[in-house]
Amino acid sequence: MSDPFYLTTAIHYPNGKPHIGHAYETIAADVLARFHRQMGREVRFQTGTDEHGLKMAQKARELGQTPRELADEMSGYFRSLFDKLDISYDRFIRTTEPDHHRASQAIWQAMEANGDLYLDRYEGWYSVRDEAYYDESELTEGEGGVKLSPQGTPVEWTVEESWFFKLSEYGDKLLALYAEQPDFIRPESRRNEIMRFVEGGLRDLSISRTSFDWGVKVPGSDEHVMYVWVDALTNYLTGVGYPDDCEDFSKFWPADLHLIGKDITRFHTVYWPAFLLSAGIELPKQVFAHGFLLNRGVKESKSLGNVTDPGELADAFGVDTLRYFLLREFSFGQDGGWSREAIVNRNNSELANSFGNLAQRTLSQVFKNCEGVLPPVNGLSEADEALLAHVTRVVGEEMPAHYTDLAFSQALEAWMGAVFACNAYIDAAAPWALKKTDFARMETVLAVLYQCIAQLAVAVVPVMPGAMGRLLDAMGIDESLRTFTAIGSDWYAPLAGSEFRLGKPEGQFPRLDIPQAEDAEA
Repeated sequence: MSDPFYLTTAIHYPNGKPHIGHAYETIAADVLARFHRQMGREVRFQTGTDEHGLKMAQKARELGQTPRELADEMSGYFRSLFDKLDISYDRFIRTTEPDHHRASQAIWQAMEANGDLYLDRYEGWYSVRDEAYYDESELTEGEGGVKLSPQGTPVEWTVEESWFFKLSEYGDKLLALYAEQPDFIRPESRRNEIMRFVEGGLRDLSISRTSFDWGVKVPGSDEHVMYVWVDALTNYLTGVGYPDDCEDFSKFWPADLHLIGKDITRFHTVYWPAFLLSAGIELPKQVFAHGFLLNRGVKESKSLGNVTDPGELADAFGVDTLRYFLLREFSFGQDGGWSREAIVNRNNSELANSFGNLAQRTLSQVFKNCEGVLPPVNGLSEADEALLAHVTRVVGEEMPAHYTDLAFSQALEAWMGAVFACNAYIDAAAPWALKKTDFARMETVLAVLYQCIAQLAVAVVPVMPGAMGRLLDAMGIDESLRTFTAIGSDWYAPLAGSEFRLGKPEGQFPRLDIPQAEDAEA
């Protein structure tokens, strides 16, 4: 039995509706979760919403709502979007849930018991938008003399009583962690940034607030609520049953991967491991900080007002096409741009014209020429064996290696190479001509193609679960064959000669057009 796999996204801040950046991260995590399930692993995949903090309290006040009303409404939008995008999460966590409050108070008490918390007065620069504290040296000056954080958000001078965490005592331990576990922070560019930050010296961290009350109460100090990042980060423990010594916690912790955006790397790779070290809890194995998805060169954000509704894109272009595009277009970990035109071009050139057309041509001939009965293999030629070996290598070796490494675009590049090889094979073999001259050879060609198409579909089920699931159902592929571990030379044997009959094929990827109104925007 393979080791369990625990994967999390960052939990999303619901002071506004979700944008395409939220969809991008969560789709990537879903692809990884689905891949590991296909590898035979027991997967726990968690996402959700981070509902406390000053930003939520202020937004609710603006709208004439209570923070809880705002949280309930906005969290619902995220959950609905993820369901539409076919996200196979095991838990959608909300930080307003009672078990999460209990977990947050438990880790607080563990840090306190270790002597790492003390009460003092906080004076410093705070960004409400980032929910983050910044040193004077990190600030820049904006228009009108407004001080800005490294993220370009305004900061304000804050003075209040606060509990502090002795972060300053964890610098050497964190640097040792980064040296001993180079893959703890990925990609390497993010690791280098964090190492420079920690090498510059760490200051103790203010971890409570008294100026508002929308948050988790500090144990023994009810007038204080926890700094939102103490609360938010603890969600990863809550989801597997902390603080109880339960079966889920023993099975799934430490997390195999926290998948996050690069703008919150510091919280996950400095504050979070320091909190865990203080509390005596094992550290996660890896934090991967992906890049931004840029809309006409600019990061989408609620505050900038340039938010694209990913649900509308899914409705316009199809869920599977959108998922494919977001992971195919550029390397995961780097920033990348998108446009409606680019989505349409990827769909038409790769999904409709290349893979979709290959499947339609092959299955139509099996349906017409073989009366839907899956054809036998009547001896393999050198070309047959070469194609089967190519597809088996791509699907059984290259793509799993790329998925494991979060190299999604490289996995799909290898997949498209195998699709092109299949198209070259069918063009050269011309099974439509063989029907009259060599029926047995036609059967073999169609059998080889049938196996290749089915295995290629299996390989991209993580990326396009809806379309590939429908195709594999139509092809009569048993669930036991829809795994990476099943790929092999005898894969087709149980299918040929079975009682299954192929129905009239239906295309999975129609060609798309860019709506005229969108042309200028794309």
